[in-house]
Amino acid sequence: MFNGNILCAKETEKMEEADKLKILVTGSNGFIAKNLIVELRNKGYENLLLCNRDTTPEKLEQYIEECDVLIHLAGVNRPSSEEEYYIENVGFTKKIVRLLKNNHKRICILFSSTIHTGRHKCYEESKRQGEKILQDYAKESGSSLFIFRLPNVFGKWCRPNYNSVVATFCYNISHGLDIKVNDPDVQMNLVYIDDVVNEFLSVIVLEVEEIVKYVEISHAYQITVGEVAQAIISFGQKHKRLEVPQVGNSLIKKLYSTYLSYVEPENYRYELKMNIDARGSFTEFLHSQDFGQVSVNIAKPGIIKGNHWHHTKVEKFLVVKGIASIKFRHMITGKMVEYIVSDRKLEVVDIPVGYTHNITNIGIEDLVTIMWANETFDRDRPDTYYEEV
Repeated sequence: MFNGNILCAKETEKMEEADKLKILVTGSNGFIAKNLIVELRNKGYENLLLCNRDTTPEKLEQYIEECDVLIHLAGVNRPSSEEEYYIENVGFTKKIVRLLKNNHKRICILFSSTIHTGRHKCYEESKRQGEKILQDYAKESGSSLFIFRLPNVFGKWCRPNYNSVVATFCYNISHGLDIKVNDPDVQMNLVYIDDVVNEFLSVIVLEVEEIVKYVEISHAYQITVGEVAQAIISFGQKHKRLEVPQVGNSLIKKLYSTYLSYVEPENYRYELKMNIDARGSFTEFLHSQDFGQVSVNIAKPGIIKGNHWHHTKVEKFLVVKGIASIKFRHMITGKMVEYIVSDRKLEVVDIPVGYTHNITNIGIEDLVTIMWANETFDRDRPDTYYEEV
């Protein structure tokens, strides 16, 4: 038997535990950290200690003394010199460990490293040294350490024209700028920011156990640079045709979400073509090769629309304003069916093949109906045949 009180009590307990936990996030102004911080707050973690370049040494020491969990995301990956990799990445990690030792901390530590090898040797070497420094401390102190070796991470709030080709492509294409693809066949290993954040959240625990574990994000995607470019270019083209991409494809769905986050706010709104006549109007809203077409139909009082049938095309009608009569007649048996539907009780009416059908506004105000078809309209093969009900 479902017991809502037990579930509510468990959720309340989780929220109380989260509220007590103090989490230190270094590199708090970075791409991954921004996404992580907002999700930590969504989950009820309010005691967040945020460390960035503006944090004073005294404040960092205070944060180390107070924290229960350390999420170490700070680091540089586009320095002015190779030496800066070691000064910033290795040096700062050593400083953190020194403060942890001074405070005799036994805590949960998450460290963002890299999966890459051979392309940016100094960066990779600095991350490996950071891993070793934290491993030694975890074994010495009995802390738990989770080393996340990350590939190319993409998603909202990533800085374009910096170190993410996805962010750069999304920004440039959404702003009408050119993109440059030196070698379209280069293979990329991509992970989505939400998947990274969820993996981070899964290892934040109250009970600290002595463990050193390497973590790779389970939802990783193999794709070429050229394929990424073509996908993002297509998003801008589909937008003009009212098309949405193949949202059933997990990577395409996440790339599309990322692309839209780079569109300027003044371009969020766009006009639809309303096909208006004396009867009302018909407006196409969305097209998709995956799920067909969605349209908005407006009919004046007393107006009848439809009186046609289909071989293969099926539809669904949802009246969201007004009251309507929807009638069917079987093309072979002549059987008649009628439904009266209105906005007082939202009901979907399926329009099957082999029935001629119509919809009549029997109210005194405009009738507004959302219509879905399982295929987009094809002028060469409309599959629509006139026949009065």
